[in-house]
Amino acid sequence: MNTDETAGAENDESLRQVLGERRLLINLAYRMLGSVTEAEDVTQEAYARWYAMSAQQRAAIASPGAWLTTVASRICLDVLGSARARRERYVGEWIPEPLPDSVDWVNGRSGGGSVDPADRVTLDESITMAFLVVLESLTPAERVAFILHDVFRYPFADVARIVGRSEVACRQLASTARRRVRASESVPTPTSQQQLIVREVKKAWESQDIDGLIALLDPNATAIADGGGIVSAVIDPIVGSAEIARNFVEIVRRFGSSFTITERIVNGRPGLVATNDGEVAVVIAFDINADRVSNIWAVRNPQKLTAWMAPTGS
Repeated sequence: MNTDETAGAENDESLRQVLGERRLLINLAYRMLGSVTEAEDVTQEAYARWYAMSAQQRAAIASPGAWLTTVASRICLDVLGSARARRERYVGEWIPEPLPDSVDWVNGRSGGGSVDPADRVTLDESITMAFLVVLESLTPAERVAFILHDVFRYPFADVARIVGRSEVACRQLASTARRRVRASESVPTPTSQQQLIVREVKKAWESQDIDGLIALLDPNATAIADGGGIVSAVIDPIVGSAEIARNFVEIVRRFGSSFTITERIVNGRPGLVATNDGEVAVVIAFDINADRVSNIWAVRNPQKLTAWMAPTGS
C-alpha cells in the first residue's frame, strides 16, 4: 500500500470513529435537554465545529470522542441557560419530549475512573418521564454534572474540564442533584405490574368508567398536559383522582369513535398513545407507586410527537 492509500485508510478509520460517536452524543444531549429535536441540533453543531477545524487541527486531537462530548456538553449548558427563559414564555406546562420504544439507547461509557454503582442511576431509569421531570428542577450545571457522572460514568476530572469548574465544585453539583433525584423516588413497581395497571387504565378509559379510573389512581394523583399553545390542553395541573377521571372520560366523549387508545412503551415504561382519525393526538407517560398511578404526563404538542407518527403495526 502506497503512502496515499495508507493516508486514505487512516482517514476512513478516523471518519468511522468520529461518526460512531453520534448515538452517544444524542443520548447524552437528550438526557440533558429533554428534547430529541434539541439533542439532534446539539449533535449537529458539535460535528459542524469538528469539521470547521483544519485536518491538521483534527489530527492533533488524541480522542475525537472526548472532544465531541466536551463540545456537545458545553453547548447543552448554553441551551439549558436559554431554555429557562423560553419555558417561562411557554403556553401551559412544559413536559420533556416523549420517546417511543423503538429508540435505540447506547450503554454508558465503561472505564474512565471508578464510580460507586450506588451513586449512579441506570441508563434505563434515566429516560423515564419521572426522572426527566425531576431534572427540570436542577440548575444547568447541576444537570450536566449529574448526567455526565452518575448516568454516563465520566470521572469528575473530566466533568470539571467540561463544565469549567473545579473537581470539588462538580462533586458538589452532582451531589445536590443526586439528593433531589433520590428525594423524588417512589417505591419501584415491577414493570409487569405497571403494564397491568396501565392496561386497566386503558380499559376504564375506553369504557368511560369513571369509578374504575378513580380506583386505579392515587387520591392525590396529578395529571399534567402539554399542548404548547398549538393544540388544546388543560393549562394547569389537574389534582385528584376524581377530577382526573372525569377529565379523561370527557376527552373520549368529545372525540367519539374516532378516538383509539394503544398500549406503548413511553420512555422505557408502559404508557398509552391515543390517536384521533389515525393521527397521534396524545402520548401519555405514567408514574406508578404502590399499585396506584400517582403522576400522569400527557404530551399533545405535535412538535414533540414527530417520532410517534410512523406506523407501528400495533
